[in-house]
Amino acid sequence: MAFAFVQFFPNFFLRVRGQIWDLYADLKAYQRDPDPALIPVLEARFETIFTEQTSFATLNQTLKRLHRHKQKLLLVLKRPEIVLHTNGSEGDIRGYVKWRKISGGTRSELGKRCRDGFASLKTTCRKLGISFWDYLGDRIGGHHNIPPLPGMIRERAAAAGVVP
Repeated sequence: MAFAFVQFFPNFFLRVRGQIWDLYADLKAYQRDPDPALIPVLEARFETIFTEQTSFATLNQTLKRLHRHKQKLLLVLKRPEIVLHTNGSEGDIRGYVKWRKISGGTRSELGKRCRDGFASLKTTCRKLGISFWDYLGDRIGGHHNIPPLPGMIRERAAAAGVVP
């Protein structure tokens, strides 16, 4: 299917796709070695690519949709420490998807909510460097030696200079 699409729109499709990937590569290079002088250049390239009008309605809609998300897509220019991809988000749900496939799902809405809640708790513990099982045991045992997770998240966000 993609092959047929590229045959039908070979030059234009390949040019736009190439421009997008070139911009992405340059954003990654900026992330590794930020230079404030490059910000207007990269923003102008983004504008040129994503405001271009073509004779293909679907491509125009896609470019327009991406342009509406300019602030998020170019956030790396203000915050080079953030990631440029969603692999972290995809990794967050990978364990959950495996768990769901192995178990075959749940039988009730309550079971689904419990599974989702524990999956989220496990991911949060991992990101904070806390053993999920230690945290769970601490809460079930009523020891409360491990601080509450929301407080830990707020402290780390404040230390990183992020406003929660």
